[in-house]
Amino acid sequence: MTDDFEEDLPFEAVEDADHEALIVDIDGYEGPLHLLLALARKKKIDLTKLSILELAEQYLAFVHAARKRLDLAAEYLVMASWLAYLKSRLLLPKPAKDDEDMAPEQMAAALAFRLRRLEAMKAAGQALHAGKLLRRDVFPRGMPEGVRTLRASRYEANFYDLLSAYAQRRQASIRSNYRPDLPKVYALDNARTRLERLLPEVHEWRTLDSLLPDNRELGQDPPPRRSVLASSTLAVLEVTKDGHAELRQAKPYDPIEVKGKNEEPKA
Repeated sequence: MTDDFEEDLPFEAVEDADHEALIVDIDGYEGPLHLLLALARKKKIDLTKLSILELAEQYLAFVHAARKRLDLAAEYLVMASWLAYLKSRLLLPKPAKDDEDMAPEQMAAALAFRLRRLEAMKAAGQALHAGKLLRRDVFPRGMPEGVRTLRASRYEANFYDLLSAYAQRRQASIRSNYRPDLPKVYALDNARTRLERLLPEVHEWRTLDSLLPDNRELGQDPPPRRSVLASSTLAVLEVTKDGHAELRQAKPYDPIEVKGKNEEPKA
């Protein structure tokens, strides 16, 4: 009877302390407390004849005598509490529905499950504590290897999806207005006005490149140099055509030379 009870509700402290077992002496029973709980669970003893007050007094005296064995006192507290609960269930009237509360057998099974779970938690804690600790027993590598993630794209589409995407792109390009950026150029009128102002003071042959405006004269955002050269070349040709300048070039690809033309006063 005692072995069956200890198989369902294992109390290690009670098993290890046979000489320190709690012997109770109350009306109707005299013996170890765990045996009394086993008899009550098997319904081999009448709990209504037992005095819970005497049980509590004897338990307090046992705890006072065994202050150094807190684990043993805790397990006997569970037994005494369970006996008090069983007697309270016998004294109180049963509810109308049996399913409103658990039967004593169900409570015993629940208590056994909780004790087994507590034992499992205790064993897991001991296993964790006995394991090797990082940076005390084991140490990481000096240069840990990183984790490489390889990504590969996979596109799934049918012929209709391809045609729809192409049609959308075509419609977007047809409805848009293309406006290219206008290049920044040196105006022909500005080049001719500048040459007409300078050439009357040029009495000797000078190359056209020496008469081109510099960046300070063109401003902070000057046009490209090739645009200045092209506009100035056309402007000097027009000025020469109008008779206000003279041009000469020794041979092909030589620099163009220009000077102002002295205009004779009209009679």
